[in-house]
Amino acid sequence: MILVTGASGFVGGHVARALVRAGAPVRLLLRASSSTAAIDDLLDRVEIVRGDLTDSASLRAAVAGCEQLFHVAADYRLWTRDPQSMYRSNVEGTASLLDAAADAGVSRIVYTSTVGCMGWPADGRPTNEEYPVSAADMSGHYKLSKFQAEQAALERARRGVPIVIVNPTAPVGERDVKPTPTGKIIVDFLADRMPAYLDTGLNLVDVRAVAEGHLLAAQNGRVGERYLLGDRNMEFREILETLARITGKRAPKIRIPYAVAYAFAALDTAVAGITGKEPRAPLEGVKLAHHKMFIDSDKAQRELGYRPGDVEAALRRAVEWFRKNG
Repeated sequence: MILVTGASGFVGGHVARALVRAGAPVRLLLRASSSTAAIDDLLDRVEIVRGDLTDSASLRAAVAGCEQLFHVAADYRLWTRDPQSMYRSNVEGTASLLDAAADAGVSRIVYTSTVGCMGWPADGRPTNEEYPVSAADMSGHYKLSKFQAEQAALERARRGVPIVIVNPTAPVGERDVKPTPTGKIIVDFLADRMPAYLDTGLNLVDVRAVAEGHLLAAQNGRVGERYLLGDRNMEFREILETLARITGKRAPKIRIPYAVAYAFAALDTAVAGITGKEPRAPLEGVKLAHHKMFIDSDKAQRELGYRPGDVEAALRRAVEWFRKNG
C-alpha cells in the first residue's frame, strides 16, 4: 500500500493519478473538509482515510501497513492572519508524519518541498541543489515553514529514515482546482485582470512530469538528497506572450517596477491585517518575485531519469481546463 497526502491539491492529485495508472494500491489521507474535485476520477480506485497533519493519531493510523509514503500535503498560503497555523501543519505535522512512517517501517518516503527552499545566486544564474541556503534567506512564513520542514526531513534522513526530497518549481496543467498561484496567473490572464506585469521570471514545468518525478524519486532517489523537478526558465513577459499565442488574447505591455509593486503589496497586506480580508497582492508573493527563480534540473535528470514534459502543451491544457470549468 502507498499513502499519499495532499491528493486534494494540484500536485498531490497528479501524484495519486500517476500511482494508480502504474497499478499501485493507493491510500489517500484527506481532511474531513477536503474537496475531492481534483481526484473525482480516482475515487473508486483508491482507499480514502480521514485525518489531519495536526492530529498525530490519525497520521499513525494512515501509515499503518504502508510500504511507501508520498507526503505532498502543505498549507500553501501567501497570506494568513494566523501564521502559527502554517507552522503547525507544515513543520510539526511533517515531523509527526515522518516519525509515524519511520515507526511503521515504511521503506521509502518522498517528501515534497518547494523551489522556494533553494538559495539564489546574486548574479541571476540558475540555481541548483548544491547552492548554499539558510533560514535567513527565507522571505515570509510559507517559505520559512517549508524550509524548516525540509530541515526536519534531512535531519531524519541523516539518522537513517529512508527519505528523498523533491523540490518542484511552478507546475502548470489541468485540474488546478484551487488554483495555485501559478494557476491564478493563467486565470487572471483569461479574465483580463492583468493590465501590467512584474519584471521577474519563473521555471515552469508540466505537472504530469512533476508527478512522474515523484515516482522516479521513490525508485531511484538517494536517501537524504534533494532533487529539483523543473523544466523551462521563462521571463514573466515570455509566459504572458505564450498565453497570448494560446488564447488569442493580448499580453500586457506595461512593466511594473519592483519597488512600486513592493510598496503597493506592503500597504495592501497591512490593510488585510486590519480587515481580515485577503490582500489582492500579498507582500510575500511580491518578495518571491524579487529573484528570477531560474533553476537547473540536471541532477534529477541524471540520477532519477527525470524527463521534463512540454511546458507549452501543459499551458494549453491548463487554459482548456480553466475555460471548461468556469
